Amino acid sequence: MSDRRPAVPGLQTISEQEVQEMGSLLRSRVLTEVVAQVQSMLDQLDSATLDIAVTGESGAGKSTFVNAFRGLDDEHPDAAPTGVTETTREVTPYAHPRIPTVRLWDLPGIGTPCFQADSYLQAVGLRRFDLVIIVASERFRESHAALARAVRAHGGRVYLVRNKVDRDVGAGLRRRAGAGGEEALLARIREDCAGGLARCGLPGAPVFLVSCFQLQRYDFERLQDTLEAELDGLKRHALLLALPNLSAAALAAKRRALAGTLWRTAMSACLAAMAPGGAVRGSVPILVQALRSYQRHFGLDQDSLQQLAALTGKQYQELCAEVQSSAGRELSESSVGDMLSQVAVGQQLLAGLLESRVPVLGTITSGGVSFLACYWLLRSALSDLSEDAGRVMSKALEGSDPGTKDTQMDI
Repeated sequence: MSDRRPAVPGLQTISEQEVQEMGSLLRSRVLTEVVAQVQSMLDQLDSATLDIAVTGESGAGKSTFVNAFRGLDDEHPDAAPTGVTETTREVTPYAHPRIPTVRLWDLPGIGTPCFQADSYLQAVGLRRFDLVIIVASERFRESHAALARAVRAHGGRVYLVRNKVDRDVGAGLRRRAGAGGEEALLARIREDCAGGLARCGLPGAPVFLVSCFQLQRYDFERLQDTLEAELDGLKRHALLLALPNLSAAALAAKRRALAGTLWRTAMSACLAAMAPGGAVRGSVPILVQALRSYQRHFGLDQDSLQQLAALTGKQYQELCAEVQSSAGRELSESSVGDMLSQVAVGQQLLAGLLESRVPVLGTITSGGVSFLACYWLLRSALSDLSEDAGRVMSKALEGSDPGTKDTQMDI
């Protein structure tokens, strides 16, 4: 009979970096210190703030941009007021519905004849913002360039967004009967933006073409990637979780961000299992809370699906049918407890292998088994939920006409 050990499912899911992080945390610490530090790590992630200022001329669509970024249409009760005239009189913060520590600030309009960039920035409180987005709907003018230069001079990050591109592309295609096609029209819009900024003393500034009613098109994904690349640490994590679920790339980035916190959440649940009478079942409330947060981040909770149905014209039941995983559709303390008990069986071998790398786990009663069961459950659920989100996104965008202005994908 062979004495070769059987393959251990799930071992390959724990990366070398995670093993090293766990070892660094657990080595030479008593249990109470471990509990406190793990919770502190999770609290820092949950409380990380990101403040994004959105400004531009009256009528450029900056308030609609604030709403679209937050996944709300302009009629939602929590939406920023919109209109053809200036509706923003004061600096107003709007919290993200899923990540309330991410705030988009709707600023009063610029572009008045006596506009002074430095005094404007002082009045709105530039230093409170991590990012500044300047929105234009036709062409960039001196007021846009002056504000961008002033933000940069004060050490701020600024991004230029050309809004209402769907409207201009649609009009251009009708006037020219499709001559040159959409790509040619977009190229001309880019050239016009670059030329206008160069004449205003801001040559080479990147511009992002956006439609707030069709965020899945044009340059919004490129804007997301740029913001992600220029933030780091906790603020980058907050941004990734707040981004609209518009593409496979966005979903993958969100999944990576959540996976980076996975072992800490599993460790927190593992330590909860050590409470008197807790055993493996003591982990369930923390796991349920984590899985529900995953659902919200991927837009799979009831409120998010109902809002998506309203935005896209799809039936709520159609979108719900695309949520096929047990983590997405059958989430309760009872079902999670059953799932956890199943994965906990037979984990002693895996616990022994991990304890050889992180020896202190052996001093935690049932720590290896409980941790590995929690970790495996969370990682599997994260994978399943990201796949659910991909199916929901595809169904939501199914049949949308890319050339129609009325397709409102403010996801």
